[in-house]
Amino acid sequence: MTTATGVRRAVRQDPAERRQALYHLASPVSVLTTGPEERMHGTTASTVTLVSRSPLLVGVVLRAGSSFARLAADEGRFAINVLGGDQADVARRFADSGRPDGDAAFTGLAWTADRYAHAPLIAGALAHYVCRFHSAHEAGDSELLLGHVVRATADNGRLPLFSYAGGLFAGSLRPAKEAAAS
Repeated sequence: MTTATGVRRAVRQDPAERRQALYHLASPVSVLTTGPEERMHGTTASTVTLVSRSPLLVGVVLRAGSSFARLAADEGRFAINVLGGDQADVARRFADSGRPDGDAAFTGLAWTADRYAHAPLIAGALAHYVCRFHSAHEAGDSELLLGHVVRATADNGRLPLFSYAGGLFAGSLRPAKEAAAS
């Protein structure tokens, strides 16, 4: 692993200004799930990204000491449910620290258990990634969970739910216009 070394100089920028700028990183919203049913757990994540194509690894950033990362490691597998633009209520449900534990958190929500991960696959999700636990790494005040994707499915006709500037957004996606040739 490579890490920064050498002299550390004080950063001369207002922390609130930096934080405000970082809110401009848009990302799709997902609900991570683990099972089996008697030990189900779900949590909302807004930082899921492709880390490697070979082997196919995805990374998820969670808060340090995340109970989800520990449960995923214990089970050895988990699922990522990439939410559609009409699923903001699902994102909020699993982001609420006061939600019920275990299968009660999934009450009233349509889902099926994945045959490999035994984790809930939420109905209506834009995509599902079923993962084998690869590793977890502390990184500052966060934890990076890596999963080896063993199966992925997608509903290509729908739009994603995004986290941007501290809120949840859904809407149309338009291709960026190409610059005129000079």
